[in-house]
Amino acid sequence: MSHSPIRNDKTCLNCRHVVQERYCPNCGQENTESRKTFHHLFIHFFEDLTHYENAFWRTIKNLLFKPAALTKEYLSGKRLSYLAPVRLYIFISFITFFLLTTVPNTDYNLINLKKNTTTTKAGSNDTITKSENIKGLDELLNHEDLKKELRDSIKASIEKDKINKDKKYDDLFGFGFKSVHELDSLQKFGTAEDRLDSFEYWITKKALQVKANNTNQELIEKFKESFVHNFSKTLFIYMPIFALFLWLFHGKKRWYYFDHGIFTLHYFSFLLLVILLVFLFSKFLSLFGTSAVADTIKGIFDFVAFAWMFYYFFPAHHRFYGETRMISFIKSMFLFFINMFIIILMLLLFAIYTFINIH
Repeated sequence: MSHSPIRNDKTCLNCRHVVQERYCPNCGQENTESRKTFHHLFIHFFEDLTHYENAFWRTIKNLLFKPAALTKEYLSGKRLSYLAPVRLYIFISFITFFLLTTVPNTDYNLINLKKNTTTTKAGSNDTITKSENIKGLDELLNHEDLKKELRDSIKASIEKDKINKDKKYDDLFGFGFKSVHELDSLQKFGTAEDRLDSFEYWITKKALQVKANNTNQELIEKFKESFVHNFSKTLFIYMPIFALFLWLFHGKKRWYYFDHGIFTLHYFSFLLLVILLVFLFSKFLSLFGTSAVADTIKGIFDFVAFAWMFYYFFPAHHRFYGETRMISFIKSMFLFFINMFIIILMLLLFAIYTFINIH
C-alpha cells in the first residue's frame, strides 16, 4: 500500500467504478493521485524491492530445504509471502539456461609448469629465484627447456588420441557408415537382412548428411548449444505429463489436476535451482585454478546436491499428499521410475532430433 493521498474524485481512473474507500471494489486499483513526486517514487522503489527480496529469499529457502512446503502454503491461500509458482519456474528456468548457454566452459590450465631457477652471481651470495607459469599445452610444447624426445612423445600421444577420438565420433555420428554413398549402396545392393527399414534409413541418411557438412568438433559444439538451448522447452512440455501421472495415482475427489500442477511447478523449479547452484559453485571454484583440494570440494558438493535431488521427491510426495509412509514410498517409487524412463526416452528422441537438424 502506498502512502499517497486519496483522490477527492471517487471515480476509479482504471474502470470508472465508484470508489468509496482507498481501493476500487471492482478492479482493485488504489484511488490515489496519479502524479507522483520524486520522493514518492524513490520510497516506493525501495518498498517494492524490499518486499520482493523478502518474498524471493523466503521462497528459495523453502523450495530448497522444505519439500512440498511451498505447495502446501500456496494451496492453503498463503500466496503473497512467496513468489507465484509459474513466475518462480520461469525466473529460475530463464536464469539457469541463460547462464548455461552464455557462460563459457573454460578449460583451465591443462598443465601448470612452474620453473624455478636459481642463479648465483659471481662474487656474490645473492640468489635470484625466477618463477614462470606456463599455461596451456601449446606453451608447454614450445617451451625451450622441454627436451626434444619428450616433446615428440607428447605430440605423438596427442595425435594418436585425436585419431582415436575422430574414429569414435565417425562411428557414433555416422551410425557405422562412412558416407551417404555407402549407405545407399547397402540399401540398393545389400541382402534383405543387411538393409535398414525406411525409418532407420531416413535417420541414418540425415545423420550422414549433417556429418558431411561439419567437422566432428563443430558437430559437438553445435549439438551442445542446440540441446541446451531447447532443453528448457522440452522440460516445459513434459511438466503437464508429470502432473498427469500424479493425477492418475491419487484420489480424484480430493485432488484437482491444478493441485498436481502446482506441485509439479515447484518440484521442477527445485531441480533447475539445484542444477544452477552446482553450475555456479563449479564456476566459482574454477576461479582458484585446478587443485586436489578444489576437486575434492567440488566432488563432495556435487554428490550432496545430486543425492538431495534424488531423495527430495520422496519426502515432498509424503508431506504434500499426506499418505502413510509405506503407501507414499510405493507410489513415489512407481512415479519416480516411470517418469525417469519417459524422461530418458524423451531426451534420447530429443537428442536425435537435435542432431539431425544441425545445419
